[in-house]
Amino acid sequence: MMNFSRPLGQKLGAALVALSALAGCQGSRESVDLLVTNATVYTVDSTFAKAEAFAVKDGKFVAVGSSADLKSRFSATKEIDAQGQFVYPGFYDAHCHFYRYALALPSADLVGTTSWKAVIQKLQENRRQYPQAAWLTGRGWDQNDWANKQFPTKDTLDILFPDVPVLLTRVDGHAAVVNQKALDLAGVTTSTPISGGTITRDAQGRLTGLLVDNATRLVSSKIPDPTPAETARLLLQAQQNCLAVGLTSLADAGLDRADIEQMAALQQDGQLKLRLNVMLNPTPANRTHYLKNGPILTDQLTVSSFKVYADGALGSRGACLVEPYADKPKETGFLLSTEKEYRALAKELAASKFQMNTHAIGDSANRIILNIYGEALTGQKDRRWRIEHAQVVTPADMPKFGQFGIVPSVQPTHATSDMYWAGERLGKARLATAYAYAELLKQYGQLALGSDFPVEDINPLYGFHSAVARQDAKNYPANGFQMENAISRPDALRGMTTWAAHAGFEEQRKGQIKPGMLADFVMLSTDLITAPKEQLRTASVLETWISGQQVFKKK
Repeated sequence: MMNFSRPLGQKLGAALVALSALAGCQGSRESVDLLVTNATVYTVDSTFAKAEAFAVKDGKFVAVGSSADLKSRFSATKEIDAQGQFVYPGFYDAHCHFYRYALALPSADLVGTTSWKAVIQKLQENRRQYPQAAWLTGRGWDQNDWANKQFPTKDTLDILFPDVPVLLTRVDGHAAVVNQKALDLAGVTTSTPISGGTITRDAQGRLTGLLVDNATRLVSSKIPDPTPAETARLLLQAQQNCLAVGLTSLADAGLDRADIEQMAALQQDGQLKLRLNVMLNPTPANRTHYLKNGPILTDQLTVSSFKVYADGALGSRGACLVEPYADKPKETGFLLSTEKEYRALAKELAASKFQMNTHAIGDSANRIILNIYGEALTGQKDRRWRIEHAQVVTPADMPKFGQFGIVPSVQPTHATSDMYWAGERLGKARLATAYAYAELLKQYGQLALGSDFPVEDINPLYGFHSAVARQDAKNYPANGFQMENAISRPDALRGMTTWAAHAGFEEQRKGQIKPGMLADFVMLSTDLITAPKEQLRTASVLETWISGQQVFKKK
């Protein structure tokens, strides 16, 4: 009989050693909350590197690399096989009006209406839906989309809605048409004084109901605020819309302290998960409070800038131009305040830790604000003061963005929305220096990309498509609008992630998928860098994550 006892013992010993080593290997792996593998990860780091996997712990990325490496290093509470899908840093809208968008959700949506008759029909539908509303409001009409291209008047509104005040805001937010009931409630007459705006009259001197820029506030200020509970409900409804398109951070352009504190309370309760960078209205009350107490800089909330308006919009001829409008040779638009007031505010903010972010559309407004910035900053090149929109800039003024260190904060869909009629306002030569995103990028080295929603759609991929293809939703024009000012796909992705964060001094916390950054990311089935341009607008977000927590999943 053969003796197998010794070799068998050796084999068992070797097996136990192997199992012990495996157990030790397993035990040495670091515990993390989330491990995503088998993905195509665009990190948008300084080298625009790609990866396969990343690990998240305590709301931050802790490692990025290959699937095999991270699986060997980490033991995750939750592990996701992305099955080759494409992952990007959470999208950041660098200029929008989130709070205003939320409160306007019950209003009539007039975007895309092709006639005044269509506007009226939408308004009647809205009234049937909200019959008890104290005001009838709507937003989004654009007379440039209508056959006659004439601004509307209040006549039909007075007939159909004699007893309820009506305010219908133009798509750019810089003009509105109201009915007589609204004018009466606001006390607006033919003799009401106005600065930085227009109360339009007809040939007989009668009010038409059309108000431009500062004049709109005479009426809009009379609309009662919703209750805190209603505001909270609308903010959370608006948040869901944003998360569904991959937005994780927003720069809300122009709010007051009470609005900010309400949103901050929702963030602290864990209900409002979006990260907000709020620009303050430069009211005396806001300046007194925030300049005394300093900026707010947390992972959830940044308040470190003031939003200023230099002029109005091009579509309503409120943009301030150096030379007259091509289609209105006696008009040049206007500033909304005096140069003296802008200069005083710039001096005050230059002595603080706050940014000055100024809406400037026309070439005159851009020139004036750029010069005031240069005077106030006196060589402080990393204050990151911003020009919001920078739509029309003369070649002589363009270098000032780089010279003074001014961030161009632009909205690519403005170019493809305005391209049908902008030439009528500006003329051929001036149009060539409008919406010049590639040139602005060259001057400053970065672009902060936003949408200006609700002026445009909230979907950041529409802006991505407009930035790189310079086309509208129907891929018009075939060869793109002024393609010399298109930007590359990597730069467009930077503009809606890390460069948007840079514009608010947040680039050390968000905008990239790399260790130490907040774990905000989105997953798409579309490769934004290589997909045919026709697929960019239709790309859909599969999942949205904030701080390593899933906040949206496509059904």
